Amino acid sequence: MGSTEKKQLIINAFAMHSPSHLNPGLFRYPADKGADYKNIKHWMALAQKLEKAKFHAIFFADVLGGYDVYRGPANLDPTIPAGAQFPINDPLYSIPAMAAVTESIGFGVTASTTYDAPYALARRFSTVDHLSNGRIGWNIVTSYLDSAARNFGLDTQVEHDERYRIADEYLDVTYKLWEASWRDDAVEWKQSDATPNGAVEGQRYADPRGVRQINHKGKYFQVPGPHLCEPSPQRTPFLLQAGTSTAGKAFAAKHAEAVFLHAQKPELVRPSVDSIRQQAADLGRNPRDIKIVAGALVVVAETDEAAQAKFDNFKKYGDTEGALALFGGWTGYDLSTYTDDQDFRFVEQPAVRSMVNHWASTVPGTEGKKWDKKTIAEYLTLGGNGVKIIGSVSTVADELERWVDVGDVDGFNLSYATIDETFDDIIELLLPELQRRGLFWSDYAVKGGTFRENMYGKQGQSRLPDAHQGAKFFWKQGEEVPPYSLTESQQ
Repeated sequence: MGSTEKKQLIINAFAMHSPSHLNPGLFRYPADKGADYKNIKHWMALAQKLEKAKFHAIFFADVLGGYDVYRGPANLDPTIPAGAQFPINDPLYSIPAMAAVTESIGFGVTASTTYDAPYALARRFSTVDHLSNGRIGWNIVTSYLDSAARNFGLDTQVEHDERYRIADEYLDVTYKLWEASWRDDAVEWKQSDATPNGAVEGQRYADPRGVRQINHKGKYFQVPGPHLCEPSPQRTPFLLQAGTSTAGKAFAAKHAEAVFLHAQKPELVRPSVDSIRQQAADLGRNPRDIKIVAGALVVVAETDEAAQAKFDNFKKYGDTEGALALFGGWTGYDLSTYTDDQDFRFVEQPAVRSMVNHWASTVPGTEGKKWDKKTIAEYLTLGGNGVKIIGSVSTVADELERWVDVGDVDGFNLSYATIDETFDDIIELLLPELQRRGLFWSDYAVKGGTFRENMYGKQGQSRLPDAHQGAKFFWKQGEEVPPYSLTESQQ
């Protein structure tokens, strides 16, 4: 690794408020708790378990529509029996309950810039940042399902790069609300100011000159403000982002503090990692301030054979139609229009062909296998299209180390084949080995700290780093107005 000091891994749990996340049909596995997704005590218990094991965060995926491309158009019949990310609840509402029974674990929540007003989203995240004592992160997405677009009044999705242009202005609006609407010293009242005889006469809650309208007038948004919430512990939630298109990488380099990537091999993730870090450096940011987190399904046991047997047993409960429905939603392509024996390595559709050839050349154990619908469905039934690392403790730990060395990743979003069993195996078998190797902390860097403090490992780093795009909106104590607004008014 170039130095004797090993990189400490970020380990997040990757979950969803749905019966099946990246494991369609696995709610049928006898010990699975997927169907408990609507029970708040299920999430509270999971948060406590993961915090005890020192997971950095629980990262919640979310979608705003059903996977209805396969056997479509607009057909949810394959999706519904598999519980394939449908039904699905909004994850944000569970966070205060999970925060109430924990003190240090963070919570990353997916929310879209395409279908939600920035003024409303900023308020919701500030509220939860207050209630969790600064432990909320926002996974910024622009959404990808036509079914969502239709339900929000559009005939089809907003074009891909246009969604990122909207998102870029959206972030400026939220930065202004979070960082530039309330001055750092605007709130004057402290509980310690209370006296036994009641409050001091005339004492104010906040200084009206320390709260301002942001008066944002842009191409996509008109938001006068002010922000409805007083400054929360982090002000801006910790910012996560997933997306490796050209527009996605540029957006990540400017805004993201953690980037979530999917690939089969660390060699394939490295070019994206290098590109994002270089673009961040070009913007004056510290490239190491962007934490790269790779998605992975880990199935670990005492031996390689036992892990493979466990994986094969899980697969029996998988729903192949649900898996093909997920594929349709992720890609926009309906595989039901092809024959059952069609080998997708050779189809005319270039996007499908390149994706399947990528899997064929990288997925272990599929050498010489025909990549027909059945193979694709089996492959996607557990862990989606991310890497699957199956093996003994040392096999899995070696492979995670290889991802760090070769891919320059900072950690992993670990999904589950079955909940809680997959996480239980990771906690009991894998994490002690990572700790033994010096790859994983024994406790939170900042116990009781904010999400940002624990992701950066720095006490006091609750606010955005100074070189971050959002920092230019800071309204500091003693300033009449935030400096950005003077520059804006001159323009």
